[in-house]
Amino acid sequence: MKSKLFDLTGRVALVTGGSKGLGKAMALGLADAGADVVLASRHEDELRAAADEIRAASGRRAEYLATDMTNKVEIDRLAKFATEKLGKVDILINNAGSNEPQTLEETTDEAWDRIVELNLSSCMRLSRAVVGGMKERRWGRLVYTSSIMGFASNPARGAYSATKAALVGMVRAWALELGPYNITVNCIAPGPIMTDLPMSLLSQEQKDAFAKRAALLRWGQPEELAGPALLFCSEAGSYISGATLIVDGGTLCRTF
Repeated sequence: MKSKLFDLTGRVALVTGGSKGLGKAMALGLADAGADVVLASRHEDELRAAADEIRAASGRRAEYLATDMTNKVEIDRLAKFATEKLGKVDILINNAGSNEPQTLEETTDEAWDRIVELNLSSCMRLSRAVVGGMKERRWGRLVYTSSIMGFASNPARGAYSATKAALVGMVRAWALELGPYNITVNCIAPGPIMTDLPMSLLSQEQKDAFAKRAALLRWGQPEELAGPALLFCSEAGSYISGATLIVDGGTLCRTF
């Protein structure tokens, strides 16, 4: 008999930052397990391509809406769109985020506010907009993309590390609030994963150094986040809440 531990048939997942990289990989993994998905990012052309890829690979429904996650009105519109298009939101993966490296003295108020708004505040707003339905149905999964930069850091990464560490604390509080409604709340903390963001920020020397720090001596691939996301979003992870799963190839195992 096929195990139903990872079966998401009948579930609907909303994935932000879902047009490429980690978000698309996680959305593909959930769709492969039977979920219908709604994707959001700022770029409609990338969303359209990602939705087409998911439909072709899984046969599941894939809807999308171009959304600026720093815009409060657009966040509310996204929650309404997902609910109207697919009837509900069972699973929310808050994956949208960015990084603007600046030292403390270089950090402008505008850059700080922008990163906090996107990486942290938007997660609260979208969660707030969809959690009511989860409570009514007494089933839900909230998952947030943190980072190993929430546990360790580098120069000029203050704002980014602050937001990623904040997500870890936030899910612990919400796990307690939402546990009585059979809603789990968790973080995934990726390490060096080959997505556009680190590839665009790091020199080749830095990329090589990151690979050497990992116990597996390599960068991870976006597809390697699909399994952790599926664990948190399925019945296989039904007793995991308030947790942060580090997915870094063993990078944080080293001291110096």
